[in-house]
Amino acid sequence: MRETPGRTVPVNGRRVYVEESGQGSDWVVFEAGQGCGRTCWDPVLPLLADRARLVAYDRAGFGRSGRTAAQLSIDDMAADLVSMVEEVVPGRFVLVAHSMGGLVARRAAESLASRLRGLLLVDPTPETAPVYDTWDQTVRKLDRVLALAQPLTGIRPMARLFTRNVRHLFPADTYATMLAEDFTPAGISQTRKEMKAVVAAIPEFRHRPPRSPECPTILLSAARPAKGRERQHAGIREHQRRLADSLPDGRFEEVDSAHFIQAEKPRLVADRTRRLLDHGS
Repeated sequence: MRETPGRTVPVNGRRVYVEESGQGSDWVVFEAGQGCGRTCWDPVLPLLADRARLVAYDRAGFGRSGRTAAQLSIDDMAADLVSMVEEVVPGRFVLVAHSMGGLVARRAAESLASRLRGLLLVDPTPETAPVYDTWDQTVRKLDRVLALAQPLTGIRPMARLFTRNVRHLFPADTYATMLAEDFTPAGISQTRKEMKAVVAAIPEFRHRPPRSPECPTILLSAARPAKGRERQHAGIREHQRRLADSLPDGRFEEVDSAHFIQAEKPRLVADRTRRLLDHGS
């Protein structure tokens, strides 16, 4: 498995595990998507190590972070991100967020506005997307499946079977760490909680959308939908475009990739991060 030095940081009565790498006077913070932790950024980090200090972390309940029995909301996760940044990052920075992490990052950006040099959203699903109209029903179905799978992930061959779609995307040592830390009974339990957190958050986000960040924002949209989800994907893509167009300094960009753009196109993600760093310097 990968072995990268890290440390535990207290946030709002919880503990999150943080890894810092890279060098320089600039800073980049990474927020993972649902069901993932710091390791999902492994393909990107080496490509930026010569440009900035890099901060990747596990949200509470994932990876090496402290377990939590509470049902955390998206706002709680955003507050943890803010608290972690205040503890670890000394100045202004670029924030990079994947998938559900986009909701967390956009809410956190309200508190971090003066410190943000740029925001890179990697295939987020905006709260306005039609897929969320019936998300509560979707999550109920998914939760039943995950409830059955959860104890089985304690058996390594079963965990590998359930995660075969992820295995080929990441380096072997990264995937081994994911198996040991995220794709476990505890990790699946936390994933189920995060799905429910999104269900609860969408009405609030639609009623009170996050304030638009004033910093430059790039939204990367995965152009390759999962098989059978072409229509759903088209709706998400349109609302991603609308979100980017609604921002004071937003840019929409389609990428020839499936959902894990940071794994399939790490050089592109690194390049767009560098652009935001250069723009804000």
